[in-house]
Order: sequence, then C-alpha cells, then structure tokens
Amino acid sequence: MNVSLILIILLVGAFATFLAGDKFASKVALFFSLAALGCSIILLNHYNLGENINFLSAWISKPTIYFALHADGLSLAMLLLTAALTPIIIFSSFGNDYKNSKSFYALILFMAFAMTGTFLAADGILYYIFWELSLIPIYFIALLWGNGDAEERKKAVIKFFIFTLAGSLFMLAAFAYLYQKTNNFLIGDLCQVKLSETEQFWIFLAFFLAYAIKIPLIPFHSWQASVYQKAPTVGTMLLSGIMLKMGLYSVIRWQLQIAPLAAKQYINVFITIGIAGVIYGSIVALRQKDLKKLLAYSSLAHVGLIAAGAYTLTIDGLRGAVLQMISHGFVIVGLFLAAEIIFRRFQTNTISEMGGIRSQAPKFTSLFMILVLASVALPSTFNFVGEFTVLYSLSQINIWFAILGGTTIILGAYYMLKMFQTSMLGETNTKIFSDITLNEGVSLTVIVAVLFFFGFYPKPIIDLITPSLESILVSINRFG
Repeated sequence: MNVSLILIILLVGAFATFLAGDKFASKVALFFSLAALGCSIILLNHYNLGENINFLSAWISKPTIYFALHADGLSLAMLLLTAALTPIIIFSSFGNDYKNSKSFYALILFMAFAMTGTFLAADGILYYIFWELSLIPIYFIALLWGNGDAEERKKAVIKFFIFTLAGSLFMLAAFAYLYQKTNNFLIGDLCQVKLSETEQFWIFLAFFLAYAIKIPLIPFHSWQASVYQKAPTVGTMLLSGIMLKMGLYSVIRWQLQIAPLAAKQYINVFITIGIAGVIYGSIVALRQKDLKKLLAYSSLAHVGLIAAGAYTLTIDGLRGAVLQMISHGFVIVGLFLAAEIIFRRFQTNTISEMGGIRSQAPKFTSLFMILVLASVALPSTFNFVGEFTVLYSLSQINIWFAILGGTTIILGAYYMLKMFQTSMLGETNTKIFSDITLNEGVSLTVIVAVLFFFGFYPKPIIDLITPSLESILVSINRFG
C-alpha cells in the first residue's frame, strides 16, 4: 500500500458523491471521508513498521516532472489532520439543507483531495498543481453557498482568489528558476542546489509571498475576515482548519530547506512579522461584534505565532509550530461549528443579539466553554502544548519575542471570555435555543476529546514528527 491510495479514495469519492444525487450526497461524502481516514491510519501503521509507502512515477518528460508522493512524519501528521477533520466537517453540516447538495459535498471531497496532495507532493510542479486545485472548490463553495449579500460575497471571494493566485505565480517562477539548476523539480534535488545569498533571497521572497497570503500573515491578510464571514461555515472550517495549514506546512517543507541562508539572515524580520500578526489580530478581535469575524482575527493571531515559531529555525520552534497547527485545526473548527449552531437557532452572528444560552442549552454551553478555554491555551488542552513550545523557542532567540508573542494568551483570554459571557451568560434571548442535536453533539465531543487526549499525552504526535523535523533542520543547516 502507498499514499496514492488515499488520493484515489478522495477523488473517486468526489465523483461518487456527485453521481449519488442530492438525497444521498451527504451520506456518500461522509462514507468516503471516513474511508480516507481509515486508510490514513493504516498508512501510518505501515510507516511505523518501517515500510516504504511513498510513490514515484515518471509523468512528463519535458520538462521533467514526476508524480512523486512522499510520506514522512510531518506530511503524515498533516494528512491525518486533513483526514480527521474532513468527516467531522461533513457530519456537522447535516443540520443544514444545501441547494444542489451533490455539488456541495463533492466539492468538499475534491478540496480534501487537493489539500492532501499538497501535503504529500514531493515534486515542485505536482505540489503547485495541488496547491492551485484547492482554490477551485473553496471558490465555488464560498460563492454559491455563502452568506449575506450576493454582490459583497462575490467581491470577497474574487479578492481571495486573485490574491492567492497572484502569490502562487511568484512561487511558480521560483520553481522555474530552480529547474535550470537541477533539470527536475524533486524536492530532494531542489534542497541540494547551491544558490548564492542573492539567489536565495529572491527564492525565499517568492515563496514567502505565496505562503504569507495563504496563511495569512500581515499585511497580506486583508482577504481573510470578509471571506471567513461570507463563506458558509463548512467553507470557513475548511479554510481555517486545514487550508491555511498548507502555507505553514510549506514554509517548513519547501521554503526553509530550499533557501536556508536567507531564512537565517532575515530570521528577526520574519519572526517580527509573525508576532506583529499576533498583536494585530488580538487587538482587532477585541473590537469585533460579529462572532465569525472575531474568530477570524483570533485565528490570524494564532497562525502568526505558529509562523514565528517556524522561523526560529530551532527544533523546538519547528515542533511547536506543527503541534500548534494540528491543535489549532481542531480548536478553530470546533469554534466555528459552535458559531454555526448558534446561527441555526438565532439566525444571527452578532454577539450582542445572543445571550442566555446557558439556561436553555447547558450541554452546548459546556462544550463551547471547553473550546474557548482550549483556544486560550489552558493547561491540559492541546493548544497549551504547542503554544508553550513555540514561546519557549522564541525565548531562545530573544526573550522579547516570547513576551510579545505571549500577548496572544492574555488578549485572547480577554476577548474570548468576554464573548462567552455575552453570548452564553447574558440576558436570555427571546428566541428558543434548543440544546445540541446528535450530529452536533458527536462532532463537538470528538473535537473536545482530541484536544484533551493530546493535551495530556502529546507523545504520539511528537514521536511522529520529530525525526522528520530533525532531518529538515539538518538540511537547513547544511551550509553551516
């Protein structure tokens, strides 16, 4: 068995979901997403047994492009994140009725296919193709099934599409330049190319533009809040839970290894950009009255800290960044699901129009409270493990980086707890808020269970990713 099987499952699942028709589309999509999760777990077992699960096949002769898929601990961790969140996202959507649902759920699986391919691709052009393919389904999901005024939604989605596409073109130009040095796009060969400091700077910058927009980092974040708000919650969960991790993963997998000298020379600059995102996102979140926009800026703050950790070029920074990527994926999906549950009952995302939910829905309130505490990195939750490790790595570079980065915990606690108090404990809303349904409860419970389990026992993930990150760090330090 090799990793190409999971791509086949997701792609076949997308077509099968579309052909199943609107009545059965959601159930067929859930079945194939669970099959992909099962396949991912089996692949992990084969990997742990030392078996070769990679795939390599000649694809195009001129230029030389391989259909190359590589699975190490890092890519498997991201594969498992994608495979685990996709069925949760699909199952949580069962409380909504979507027009033309066969297309809606088929696009979700196709997006999972593209994101999985991005995490596994070991050829630059194949990686670029998967990277761009992931844009297509989220564009249509946000455009056709989004919220609010159609014209405003169209503007937000087109801005997002143009921003990300334009940034990706710089990355493609970098690959084209590197091809002249290697005559192929395999990552192993690209990482061995000896580039001058000037060449590395421009290559590094080209990758940075693509990744900074996708993550996003300030000042390339202007598309994020509006798209998160206008997209249907399923689309927002896919974007925040998985898609933005493509950029963070790519920083570690591609950018730092191909242009390590530039990464070392400008380490303080890029850590500062990440921490600036922490402070900016937290401050703007304090002023938000819309729940989805508050969560969007909260996410901006968290991913800024993750990026800062990755750019420390230390094993603790890289490990903390990956741990935080995974934990953030589960937390933010859970929080957006909670926002969707409130919207289903109250038909509003305005925080001041909520209130008194605790008295009507104690089960939902309890689960929501756990997610809020996990978001602010309460010890015993998964977020704490990642954030503590990242902040420790920042302190190794400069103690002020750690102090400023730590503001995400202080400010995050303030705006998240204030939001919880207003929405859950305020005056009782005149509308009836029924407690969570079966699919809502199962989805939230699974997320909470993951956050607690790995909060107490992160060793399985640490053991999985550490050898790969150590190998990447050796590659980064190859020039001394």
